[in-house]
Amino acid sequence: MSDLRIAPVDGDAMLREWRHVHNVIVPPDELSLDEVRERSGRHQLRNAYLGDVLVGCSTVRPPQGDEGAAVVIARVLPEYRGQGFGAALYDDGLAHARVLGAREVRTVVLTANAEGLRFAERRGFVEVERYVAPEDENEVWLTLRLVGYEQGVA
Repeated sequence: MSDLRIAPVDGDAMLREWRHVHNVIVPPDELSLDEVRERSGRHQLRNAYLGDVLVGCSTVRPPQGDEGAAVVIARVLPEYRGQGFGAALYDDGLAHARVLGAREVRTVVLTANAEGLRFAERRGFVEVERYVAPEDENEVWLTLRLVGYEQGVA
């Protein structure tokens, strides 16, 4: 993993790469390039590369609400899972959330993404909300909270 590079998304080429990973991992929430551009103005978007090969992406949403909750989401393309890239993306996102002053960390996982849910649970996330997207009643989403973050444990 020494060749893994995580870089902030900068420019249309990197936006397209981030969009590709997002749309492969979360097909019910497929995004257009314009939607990704808009998100990049609100959230920290990063891409992960093994050498020059795109392996994943991440999103960090800044702290919001009374809880000061940041959202950290790591995504790894299926063919690169199980090699530590998700953990590296997650750790990078968690560090960024700390810099932004997050008092709580959450993540969002589609229930159909069993691997993503196991990944989050192994890191100490627990379910706090379950909801169905209005545009697709078959897709159930979970919001999970990182236990222990408030005390600086995580």
